[in-house]
Amino acid sequence: MHHNLSRRGHPIVPCLCCHPQSYIRLVQHLIERCLMLHMSRDQCIKALEERAGIRPLVTLTVWRELLKENRDFFWAYFQAISHRPFAGRHFRNLRQTTKRRHG
Repeated sequence: MHHNLSRRGHPIVPCLCCHPQSYIRLVQHLIERCLMLHMSRDQCIKALEERAGIRPLVTLTVWRELLKENRDFFWAYFQAISHRPFAGRHFRNLRQTTKRRHG
């Protein structure tokens, strides 16, 4: 059995084995926080792994379930984050670089 413990021995996050429902609710809450920060799925998975010690497979599984339950929301969300200003600059720069290379 694996427990994430703080320096004082108190759990930082609920244990997936001991309290699966609480753990999944926590992961869902953390994903929602990532969405509020306009993070992509991959950014969210990485952030939860690095900052909360959540295994990527767990985050991905919860993400997929949220996606199934909220298809319309996620469709609108993906549309919104795909039109971020930095993405537009990136694609413009990529097109300009491609034009220069290929004439």
